[in-house]
Amino acid sequence: MSDGKDALDLSALGAAVPNAAELSAEDKANLVESIKNTLQGLAARHTDVLESLEPNVRKRVEVLREIQSQHDELEAKFFEERAALEAKYQKMYEPLYSKRYEVVNGVVEVEGVTKDDAGETAADQKEEKGVPDFWFNAMKNHEILAEEIQERDEDALKYLKDIKWYRISEPKGFKLEFHFNTNPFFKNEVLTKTYHMIDEDEPILEKAIGTEIEWYPGKCLTQKVLKKKPKKGSKNAKPITKIENCESFFNFFSPPQVPDDDEEIDEDTAEQLQNQMEQDYDIGSTIRDKIIPHAVSWFTGEAAQDEDFDGMMDEDEDEDEEGDEDEDEDEDDEEDEDDDDDDDAPKKKGGRVPAGEGQGERPAECKQQ
Repeated sequence: MSDGKDALDLSALGAAVPNAAELSAEDKANLVESIKNTLQGLAARHTDVLESLEPNVRKRVEVLREIQSQHDELEAKFFEERAALEAKYQKMYEPLYSKRYEVVNGVVEVEGVTKDDAGETAADQKEEKGVPDFWFNAMKNHEILAEEIQERDEDALKYLKDIKWYRISEPKGFKLEFHFNTNPFFKNEVLTKTYHMIDEDEPILEKAIGTEIEWYPGKCLTQKVLKKKPKKGSKNAKPITKIENCESFFNFFSPPQVPDDDEEIDEDTAEQLQNQMEQDYDIGSTIRDKIIPHAVSWFTGEAAQDEDFDGMMDEDEDEDEEGDEDEDEDEDDEEDEDDDDDDDAPKKKGGRVPAGEGQGERPAECKQQ
């Protein structure tokens, strides 16, 4: 049995520790000193708490800490085995994802599909391979992703032929890959988004890195060009050109960046940055956990209906709980009213005021106003 006294929770330090490779020797020394001071402070605080307890209670708490230490050891094994299990099944999913890719992109044909349809001439027929706009529609049917996809993004996203994800170990995190057919918008065949995590189990995001998109001239979807006519009488007859950033799904590949020096940003800016990073991670984890493994259900809309149903069930449960609370409050109010009536009004049969009696009168303390 390990000593529970040494079981200190260091999870709070994780968010403050950057990549070791980015630290200078002086920074490392300062970090070690900071951790030592933190540990000493925690130990002193725990000691103070224990010393304030009665001896018998202190012994019970010591046993509880030993139990907690055993729990933490089991939890660490759980996280380790879970990661191994996820990796095992990820490999088992790969052949299925490959088959899906082949069907979606018309690499193979499924049984039962006929090339010639009765009643149509060869000129009328327009043979479509695979499942057109599969990934675009799958993403568009998810509420979170639909908010990010603008109308001007749609034609570009229809060239999307596959989405994959991989777990990375150094540093910990995951990587998304968006594979595109040749298109008139950008040169890249693959756009990537990588999430570096400080703690995958919480999870705590350190930073996100996206692909720099090589837009063709005049095709950038994340910016718009504004042209204004010159003022009357101006010597320059050429229109004034101004470039502005605009909303687009492809901004996903330009994630918010954390400044190197935290002191340079104020509290409001830091809070805004945190919200942006949380939203960015929410989009990435949605694609990883929902769209990729259940793509056809999102394409057909079945998954969206299931989520709507689950949401309705949750709302009904919340309303039921609120309703019960309201009923309890109403009953309490009625009891209070009954008590007031019993004290101030003549008693009637049953001790209650008949419905409608006394309505429209202001409370007694307001009559003199």
